[in-house]
Amino acid sequence: MIWARRGLIAFTLLFLGLFLLVPLASVLAEALRKGAGAYFSALADPEAMSAIRLTLISAAIAVPASVLFGVSAAWAVARFRFPGKSLLVTLIDLPFAVSPVVAGLVLVLVFGMQGWLGPALSRLGVRVIFAVPGIILATIFVSFPFVARGLIPLMQEQGDEEEQAAMLLGASGWQIFWRITMPKIRWGILYGVILCSARAMGEFGAVSVVSGHIRGKTNTIPLHVEILYNEYNFVGSFAVASLLVLVAIGTLAAKSGLEWKLRRDLRKSQEESA
Repeated sequence: MIWARRGLIAFTLLFLGLFLLVPLASVLAEALRKGAGAYFSALADPEAMSAIRLTLISAAIAVPASVLFGVSAAWAVARFRFPGKSLLVTLIDLPFAVSPVVAGLVLVLVFGMQGWLGPALSRLGVRVIFAVPGIILATIFVSFPFVARGLIPLMQEQGDEEEQAAMLLGASGWQIFWRITMPKIRWGILYGVILCSARAMGEFGAVSVVSGHIRGKTNTIPLHVEILYNEYNFVGSFAVASLLVLVAIGTLAAKSGLEWKLRRDLRKSQEESA
């Protein structure tokens, strides 16, 4: 039995090394192949800065929107019974099942110049597709389930006994939410924010369809990396890609730290209850 356990552990480490650690290390090595000067020069390029700025703007809008939706959806699913509840949960999972490219095409169908709402928006001077609003919509679509899917099982497991007691004592809805519900779900929200942020900044497929690939205007970091790589600017492409690698490493570190915090709090609460 011990050999089977060691074999499984060795296989897991080998798999992670070949398909995760080696590619990440190769990205960083290639980015620094011509030295730190070339690395920072690639990052300081105006088009790279524009891509970084647009990526951060999209994430800064998509993440709060996902938090607002996630908390509302989790509250509705975990605390109420209503017709279509199962359908709502299924729709929340839709971005996990639908290809991001298909999601981008749907946005083009709805908001494009030949789409359902595109002509009306154009007459109002609003441009969605091949512009920043389309990129933000695509980013929201692919990232909004993370907060909701993290909070729904958490709130269902916690139950609503304390909230019901507070309601009987005359507390308002906002008082119940901020003083009872929020302290219990704050780590779940943070967990969802971490995953949502990484997904928003690393999205390629849906954003690629709706962006139009306008250099310096509608390119995010992943799209800029593709353009540089196709132009054989390998150092520049890997330098910009290293930002996404650092985001991934930071996400994993934050996720691990948060899980450790949750386990510690759980053990502490169990010890206090015992």
